[in-house]
Amino acid sequence: MKIKDVILSKAYTGFFFDDQKAIKAGAKKDGLFYVGQPLIDGFKSIRQKGEAISIQLVLENGDTGIGECAAVQYSGTGGRDPLFLADDYIPFIEEHITPLLIGQELSDFKSMAEKYDRLKINGQRLHTAIRYGLTQAILSAISVWKKSTMAEIVRESYHINDEVYQAVPIFTQSGDERYDGVDKMILKEADVIPHGLINNIDEKLGRQGELLKNYVEWMRNRVLKYRAREDYLPVIHVDVYGTIGIAFNNDLERIVEYLIDLEETAKPLKIRVEGPIDDGSKEGTINYLAKITQMLDERESKLEIVADEWCNTLEDIKDFADAKAGHMLQIKTPDLGGINNICEAIIYCNKVGIGSYSGGTCNETNISSQITTNIAIACKADQMLAKPGMGVDEGYMIVKNEMNRVLAKANRKKG
Repeated sequence: MKIKDVILSKAYTGFFFDDQKAIKAGAKKDGLFYVGQPLIDGFKSIRQKGEAISIQLVLENGDTGIGECAAVQYSGTGGRDPLFLADDYIPFIEEHITPLLIGQELSDFKSMAEKYDRLKINGQRLHTAIRYGLTQAILSAISVWKKSTMAEIVRESYHINDEVYQAVPIFTQSGDERYDGVDKMILKEADVIPHGLINNIDEKLGRQGELLKNYVEWMRNRVLKYRAREDYLPVIHVDVYGTIGIAFNNDLERIVEYLIDLEETAKPLKIRVEGPIDDGSKEGTINYLAKITQMLDERESKLEIVADEWCNTLEDIKDFADAKAGHMLQIKTPDLGGINNICEAIIYCNKVGIGSYSGGTCNETNISSQITTNIAIACKADQMLAKPGMGVDEGYMIVKNEMNRVLAKANRKKG
């Protein structure tokens, strides 16, 4: 089956692009807006609408596969590719990629995705967002051609032979609405809550960690008070953006004691802490997280450390996993480029016994969220993010409904 046509269109994401450099420099908020001048090239304002590009691959038989090129909220920083704007990149795709796709014979997903993920134009690899969306479209096209779920295509391509397709626990994110967001999560019985966006010491963590501890205690009590059934025990997962390390001057003994205190506060709920420390470098962060992970394990703590910052590419993920720098690693799906790398990352984490968290960004689309849901199911991730957006309801609905559809269809065939 060959690709007959390529249709591109501008798309919108579930959140915004934010100039992280300007925000870290002290930009003030006015409602949802940030006041001041942007500092990263390409930004016209510190916060602006999120954009994506839809790629539709039309096949000879009239079927259509679709993928969407999307980039993370904090684009253009931290070693990431530049800000991804549709008007800039649609002409590029039309000139350089479309001619390669028309007439292309569909083949095995893995080999075809790797081909386009590694493609270079004028000596440069494609923007991560293009690789992300294009490989999604390839998987989607193969799926509709073979009349199978995308999860089945991934398992076939990566030789994953499990008999049953199982649900992956879904992690919901609240953004700054960390109280109302939790109530929504409890009502929906989300598996993992709430992210919390703990990115400020004085407002959200506390100089001794007291604000976060109070928040964890509030969540525990809220769950126990309003849960609809006694066996609903969600995992608490908070992202602290390195603030614990800053507050405790990178004193590992103090950090570990504080984490164990959080663990006691959360009981009977399990707790994960994402990004407790950020050294400002990949090597330093790996070193610190590996030590914290080891210290917690030696004390028989059940609290889990999640690595995020500096763990951006497939190679980074393997480095963190090999060093046991965390109990779980976030696989930030758009940052990996081709979705073949997401498959490889989950499979590698599972192989070496590190938790695999198929994450991403609030700034994705419904299409990219549905496709990465299929990948998380197929490759048996330990957790996946409800996305896009920060409103809880929409992202959870998109991911949960896609998961249930895939499980019902794929397992019906097995039966």
